Amino acid sequence: MLKSKLALLLLLPLIGFSQIKVLDQIKKNIPTKISTKGNPLSSQDISNGLKEALNKGIEKQVTKLTAVDGFYKNELVKIVMPAELQKVDKALRKIGLSSLADEGIVMLNRAAEDAVKESTPIFVDAVKNMSFTDAKTILMGNENAATTFLQTSTTTALYAKFNPVIKSSFAKVGADKVWSSIIKKYNSIPLVSKVNPDLTDYTTNKALEGVFKMIAVEEKEIRSNLNSRTSSLLKKVFAKQDKK
Repeated sequence: MLKSKLALLLLLPLIGFSQIKVLDQIKKNIPTKISTKGNPLSSQDISNGLKEALNKGIEKQVTKLTAVDGFYKNELVKIVMPAELQKVDKALRKIGLSSLADEGIVMLNRAAEDAVKESTPIFVDAVKNMSFTDAKTILMGNENAATTFLQTSTTTALYAKFNPVIKSSFAKVGADKVWSSIIKKYNSIPLVSKVNPDLTDYTTNKALEGVFKMIAVEEKEIRSNLNSRTSSLLKKVFAKQDKK
């Protein structure tokens, strides 16, 4: 009996050691990443992938808008006369002032092209501050979920940046004088209703609309076109979206 007890006492440490080894092995096997058929995807991967996609869209599409004719020769975002001035455009053309009307439209677009140059730091800051939760929601969202995130995060700051730049741009290229002449000419036509639109506000909002429209174009491309996923991280992250 004494020998049996001694043997048991000698075995207990070994049993305890075996259990610790088993627990350690279990801990090692607990997954810390989301697995998608052998393609592990962590929260950090998702966040980094979404940030890369957004930065790609900003760099590729927003930069295009800052070039000369970036707005004016892009039918997706070209700024035309506001609704209340459509009648002005038609009236001016009828009395032989087509060139004046055309010049006014060009200047709206030039001002927008100037303003968009101010947008990149604001976008970069918004992307940098994206949370893991934001990233997961965006990845599994609709085709413009990332664009919507940027729109919500940056519109107020962008308007504050764009508006004074557009006002200054109008003055720099003489657009304020051109538009003053356009509106004066129109208001002098007998029997028309007088107009006096806030073109700075109008152009600011159209510039914002154009920026987000072009980012949405790039987002849709990355989500739907495998060839547009130009890095291994983009391929891995958006493969998860493909499976939803």
